[in-house]
Amino acid sequence: MIRVEGLALHPVKSTRVRPVGTATVEPWGFAGDRRWMVVGADGECLTAREHRRLLTITADTAATASVTSALRLRAPGLPDLDVEEPDGEPVAVTVHGRGLDAVAAPPEAGAWVGAVVDVPGVRLVHVARPRPLNPAHSTPGDATAFADAYPVTLASAVSLRRLDEWVTHTALQRGEEPGRPLEVSRFRPNLLVDGGLEPFEEDHWRLVRVGDVTFRVAKPVDRCVMTTIDPVTGRGGHEPIRTLARHRAWDGATWFAIQLIPEVRGTIAVGDAVSPER
Repeated sequence: MIRVEGLALHPVKSTRVRPVGTATVEPWGFAGDRRWMVVGADGECLTAREHRRLLTITADTAATASVTSALRLRAPGLPDLDVEEPDGEPVAVTVHGRGLDAVAAPPEAGAWVGAVVDVPGVRLVHVARPRPLNPAHSTPGDATAFADAYPVTLASAVSLRRLDEWVTHTALQRGEEPGRPLEVSRFRPNLLVDGGLEPFEEDHWRLVRVGDVTFRVAKPVDRCVMTTIDPVTGRGGHEPIRTLARHRAWDGATWFAIQLIPEVRGTIAVGDAVSPER
């Protein structure tokens, strides 16, 4: 039987992954997931693709830890910072060029993050209004907060194990020492499923029911350099993109995991049954 193996939130986009036992599903995705973001002076998002020190920040909300503020930020060498949800005039921000509105947190929050990433003038913002999705893979009214593309990402542990086998084979073919197994956190999924699956079977799903919550499948996830950054050390490498390019490349991209759009509200938990439809 297919079940939920893991759930994760990313309270601030591109910061450390926060595992959770349960998640509240809203139309924009999981409650508390990527509702905050760091932006530069031009309003464009900062991500760990270019600013790897973001991965050293642990961001917690009441959904991920016992905190009383809207957001608590922690990073090595700095005092913890509690941030309340800001209330002010919306400002225009962009996620990889796609615009939406946000509200800026107080300047001290931006200064704290700026000290971590060593970038002056950054701001911490909270989503004000969601961003409509690509109409090619969604319906009117579908939206997300600060996710790159769609509200929820699902990965298969079975597919990850197959990818690990391929990565090991690639290393041995090239006379390299195989590294440790890939952490699923490189792919930053909200949902990890396991059991009763064939590798990459999820490519062909149309709907996914998790507990009492149904999701529509939007499309597979095209992968970028973010997956080559070790989430523990922050160092970059060739994998898994190098191996995905050999086995999972089409339409000019490499692919792993699928993107989902919630159809109803509800609560899901680790251990819930997963029922896909083709």
